[in-house]
Amino acid sequence: MVQGAFNRQVEVGRIVLLNTGVDAGKLAVIVEIIDHNRALVDGPTTGVSRKPFAYKDLTLTPLVVAGLPRGAGQKTVKKFLAKSEAIAKFEQSAWAKKIASRTIRAGLSDFDRFKVQKLKAQRRFAVQAKKQVA
Repeated sequence: MVQGAFNRQVEVGRIVLLNTGVDAGKLAVIVEIIDHNRALVDGPTTGVSRKPFAYKDLTLTPLVVAGLPRGAGQKTVKKFLAKSEAIAKFEQSAWAKKIASRTIRAGLSDFDRFKVQKLKAQRRFAVQAKKQVA
C-alpha cells in the first residue's frame, strides 16, 4: 500500500477549525459530508450552530472523534465529544497555545507593547551578562 504525505482526511468525526464567518477561530466536528466542496459541521460545546461549511473555510486538525455516526444529532455529538475529550486535547496542543498567544498579543494596547519591549530588552541583557560571566 502506498502512503501519501497527506494524512488529514475529510471524514465524519474530524475536528475542524473554522476560518471564516462569525464562528472564525472556533472548533467544530464534521457531522456529514455534503459533496466534494462542503461538509455539515456542528459544535455543540463551542457554540457553533449546525450548518454547512466549504472545505476552503475549514482547517482540518489531526483529531478525530472515533465512532461518530453520520448525520448524528446535537446530543449525540455532544456525548461523543465529551467521551473522546478532543476539545481538551486540542487546547493542550501547541497550535491552540499559539492561537491564544496571538489573540492576546493582538489585544495589547500601545503601552502594553512598550512594556513587552522593555521586558525583552531586560531579558536580553541578563542573558548576555550570564554569557560573559561563563
